[in-house]
Amino acid sequence: MSGKKEGKKYSDRVNRTTFTEEMKKDYTILVPDMLPIHFELIIKAYEHFGYKMELLTNRSRTVVDEGLKNTHNDTCYPALLVIGQYMEALKSGRYDVDKVALLISQTGGGCRASNYIYLIRKAISTQFPQVPVLSLNFSGLEPNPAFPMTVPIIMRLIYCVMYGDMLMLLYNQCKPYEVKKGSTDRMLKRWQNRLGKLMGTKADYMSTKSIYKAMLKDFSSIERTKEKKPRVGIVGEIYVKYSPLANNDLNEFLMSEGCEPYVPGLLDFVLYCASDLINDARLYDKQTPRTAAYKVAYEVLYKFQQEQIKVINEHGEFFAPHDFEHLRRCADKYMNQGVKMGEGWLITAEMAALAETGTENIICTQPFGCLPNHIVAKGMSRVIKAAYPNANIVAIDYDPGATKVNQENRIKLMLANAKR
Repeated sequence: MSGKKEGKKYSDRVNRTTFTEEMKKDYTILVPDMLPIHFELIIKAYEHFGYKMELLTNRSRTVVDEGLKNTHNDTCYPALLVIGQYMEALKSGRYDVDKVALLISQTGGGCRASNYIYLIRKAISTQFPQVPVLSLNFSGLEPNPAFPMTVPIIMRLIYCVMYGDMLMLLYNQCKPYEVKKGSTDRMLKRWQNRLGKLMGTKADYMSTKSIYKAMLKDFSSIERTKEKKPRVGIVGEIYVKYSPLANNDLNEFLMSEGCEPYVPGLLDFVLYCASDLINDARLYDKQTPRTAAYKVAYEVLYKFQQEQIKVINEHGEFFAPHDFEHLRRCADKYMNQGVKMGEGWLITAEMAALAETGTENIICTQPFGCLPNHIVAKGMSRVIKAAYPNANIVAIDYDPGATKVNQENRIKLMLANAKR
């Protein structure tokens, strides 16, 4: 069979419905449950451009079952959950399937995350072929005239990442110690609403320094105990690290066990992706206009991170994120930065940086089907422990057959060592 015929056969089997400008007016775009704090800000930012989005929060066993039914058995756990969550939502009756679209992010890297969009289309093609699947990416993988990456949108997305990181950091450092139950959640909601409104302005949302200071002032006003709880770092594959659906509400579980969770920010991953492309140009001696653009973007984003760290340190009450250049130096002690599949060298760097700065209790979230993650996480934990003998690292596997009880028992054992 010729290539042309094969292409036609494939396009007939997996339908691609285009999201049009007309759809923008009355379609609801469903967003997967990966980073609840950040995605709520992104949804509010997109509202100002005329898009209606909704964050999916369905976390029942049905999500896993739908994922198993609609993907092949070696699909990685994150892809299985995203597809399962979408299929559950479309079948639930909660939405008009003729007025709904799906959104998925694509990094453009070697990970299968860049190919989720095709797996999603294949899963919905037989039952919901009319549902468009949109790509949120910065590399031009799937351009869509009705869902463009314009400069105003890109700017707001970047600020959503930075403010989302700040909110996540302050939330995790206040919630375990709050005296009045629910006070931290109320403060988080208040700031999400405030930032959502700022995203509708032309430039007010860019006043990062004053906004950070206001955040720090408000969160530090929350009445907290003077108790010092064990801090537990969470690293691993990006979806399972952040998604409460994927990691069985790991953040909340750690708090219920008397710990303070620390989760590295999303900006680290954005900087990691930018630095990888720059590294490729150096390793393969191939400079392109895209390389120059990424160098500029990296410098700008890194300065944003430095400003955030400086403001937090000057305030003096909260533990600041790690400087990304410091993370790169940590990685260089153990591996080359050319190791970039999945989260690559970043996971090793995060473990080393946490152990080095006193966060010795570390949970590494391991999804089924992510081989690079297992190599740079489980494979490197022994080396990290050799360098930092007090490091208390445990790898927790997340897959369709893993039970929450077993996962929590392993974490409890690790915490027992931490408290001793």
